[in-house]
Amino acid sequence: QVQLKESGGGLVQAGGSLTLSCAASGFTFSSYAMSWYRQAPGKERELVAIISSAGDTTTYADSVKGRFTINRNNAKNTLYLQMNSLKPEDTAIYYCHRPPNYRGQGTQVTVSS
Repeated sequence: QVQLKESGGGLVQAGGSLTLSCAASGFTFSSYAMSWYRQAPGKERELVAIISSAGDTTTYADSVKGRFTINRNNAKNTLYLQMNSLKPEDTAIYYCHRPPNYRGQGTQVTVSS
């Protein structure tokens, strides 16, 4: 069955960096576009970034453009999110997502001011 397992979250000071990983299994990873979403307490889920199946096309939310980078290693069935210049408003649970509606358990990112 489809499994997605995020890791790499934690507590970081504003201006710091984190790299999230999502280990995928149970499907042909290289056949699917993948994405990262986030959800902060009391807020709606927000699409953060999308990457094509081959990794050659990416799209970002305006709120993270220029600070976050999504990439993937299809040989390792792993999706990544490199997050730089973190802000307190980036605090959320981050989920990787595979269409149509698969996601992992999430990893908490907390940015202190």
